[in-house]
Amino acid sequence: MDSSRPAVRGVGSPGKLALHERDGARGFQPADRRDPSEIGRRGSIELIFERRRGRTVLAYSYAEPPFRVPRAFALGDAAYVIIVCSGPGIFAGDSLQQSVHVASGARVILTSQSALQVHPSAAPSCAAPAVVRHAYAVDEDAELQCHWDPVIPFAASRLDQRFDIQIAESSRLYWSDAVMAGRVSRGEAWRFTSLAHELRLRVGASLAYLERYTVAPADRAPQRPWVAGEASYIATALVRHPDATKDRVEALYRNVAELDGVDGGVDLAAARLAVARLMARDGASFGRARTSYRTMVLRSIFGGPELATRK
Repeated sequence: MDSSRPAVRGVGSPGKLALHERDGARGFQPADRRDPSEIGRRGSIELIFERRRGRTVLAYSYAEPPFRVPRAFALGDAAYVIIVCSGPGIFAGDSLQQSVHVASGARVILTSQSALQVHPSAAPSCAAPAVVRHAYAVDEDAELQCHWDPVIPFAASRLDQRFDIQIAESSRLYWSDAVMAGRVSRGEAWRFTSLAHELRLRVGASLAYLERYTVAPADRAPQRPWVAGEASYIATALVRHPDATKDRVEALYRNVAELDGVDGGVDLAAARLAVARLMARDGASFGRARTSYRTMVLRSIFGGPELATRK
């Protein structure tokens, strides 16, 4: 064991990394402790990124099916990773956990391979939701960008998802998650049973942003004004960066107002923290708006439009 390296702290619910020090570049490979009956229903992925010789590398990775160990692509001094979940989606009672640690000075860009489909249980008596848990830790002077494909809750499905992001005061963040009303083209808009969502951002020791809601269409129609209205596609985007100033955020707001087919807004919720919400009725307009907003943010705040990659 390399005693010169500090123990890597765990950043996700599995907690495997909190129990072991990494053995040089080889890394500790924890055993899969799942019961055989849980394989395919419980899965986790853990990633640690470090800065070495002027660039970011994937220093440690662990994945349980349906996740796959990803390949990290070099994008300038950043590491670009597509998270692959090889299953058909997530089903009632399933649990997927994702844990990411970005060490000091590293720059990481994460995206998903495709939208996450949420399936109902084949047994009508099963009321257990599908569970998604993400945890991120971003150390001093590090950068994390996450742009996730939408979650698609099928008719009669239940989902409980939580995203917990912890960043240092000097670190930088771009985050965008999204949800669809269902398989809209099949007439399944707002036919899922429930969707519980929480997005929590901590900066240093302070809670900087908390977004929490539960949508149960049978109890309260989301199509009501001041809820979702006519929108079937909804996204949140967070930017935490020293260049997220009032003037730049106002420029982003004006640009969002000019996007076709989208209702949206951008606000400077706190110093260096911009929050955007985008809503659309159709997927094509929604996809273009998210891509356009991200490109504008990277160009005007992050100073790196080339990081707006395609899969």
